[in-house]
Amino acid sequence: MLSWSLTFLVVALIAALFGFGGIAAGAASIAQVLFFVFLVLFVVSLISRMARSVS
Repeated sequence: MLSWSLTFLVVALIAALFGFGGIAAGAASIAQVLFFVFLVLFVVSLISRMARSVS
Protein backbone atom coordinates (compact mmCIF):
# COMPACT_ATOMS: atom_id res chain seq x y z
CA MET A 1 0.00 0.00 0.00
CA LEU A 2 2.88 2.33 0.68
CA SER A 3 4.18 1.70 -2.82
CA TRP A 4 0.81 2.74 -4.29
CA SER A 5 0.92 5.89 -2.22
CA LEU A 6 4.39 6.71 -3.52
CA THR A 7 3.27 5.96 -7.08
CA PHE A 8 0.38 8.40 -6.86
CA LEU A 9 2.69 10.97 -5.28
CA VAL A 10 5.08 10.70 -8.23
CA VAL A 11 2.17 10.95 -10.68
CA ALA A 12 0.96 14.07 -8.86
CA LEU A 13 4.41 15.66 -8.98
CA ILE A 14 4.84 14.94 -12.69
CA ALA A 15 1.34 16.22 -13.48
CA ALA A 16 1.99 19.39 -11.49
CA LEU A 17 5.29 19.86 -13.32
CA PHE A 18 3.52 19.78 -16.67
CA GLY A 19 0.71 22.04 -15.48
CA PHE A 20 -2.15 19.57 -15.14
CA GLY A 21 -3.58 20.97 -11.91
CA GLY A 22 -6.72 18.84 -11.70
CA ILE A 23 -4.91 15.58 -12.27
CA ALA A 24 -2.18 16.58 -9.82
CA ALA A 25 -4.72 17.45 -7.12
CA GLY A 26 -6.58 14.18 -7.65
CA ALA A 27 -3.45 12.06 -7.54
CA ALA A 28 -2.16 13.91 -4.49
CA SER A 29 -5.41 13.36 -2.59
CA ILE A 30 -5.38 9.65 -3.47
CA ALA A 31 -1.77 9.40 -2.31
CA GLN A 32 -2.67 11.14 0.95
CA VAL A 33 -5.59 8.80 1.66
CA LEU A 34 -3.53 5.71 0.88
CA PHE A 35 -0.70 6.94 3.11
CA PHE A 36 -3.04 7.47 6.07
CA VAL A 37 -4.64 4.05 5.54
CA PHE A 38 -1.13 2.56 5.54
CA LEU A 39 -0.32 4.37 8.80
CA VAL A 40 -3.49 3.13 10.50
CA LEU A 41 -2.85 -0.45 9.42
CA PHE A 42 0.77 -0.20 10.53
CA VAL A 43 -0.20 1.04 14.01
CA VAL A 44 -2.86 -1.68 14.35
CA SER A 45 -0.26 -4.25 13.36
CA LEU A 46 2.22 -2.95 15.93
CA ILE A 47 -0.38 -2.94 18.70
CA SER A 48 -1.54 -6.46 17.91
CA ARG A 49 2.05 -7.69 17.82
CA MET A 50 2.82 -6.07 21.18
CA ALA A 51 -0.35 -7.52 22.70
CA ARG A 52 0.55 -10.97 21.41
CA SER A 53 4.07 -10.82 22.85
CA VAL A 54 2.86 -9.70 26.31
CA SER A 55 0.42 -12.58 26.78
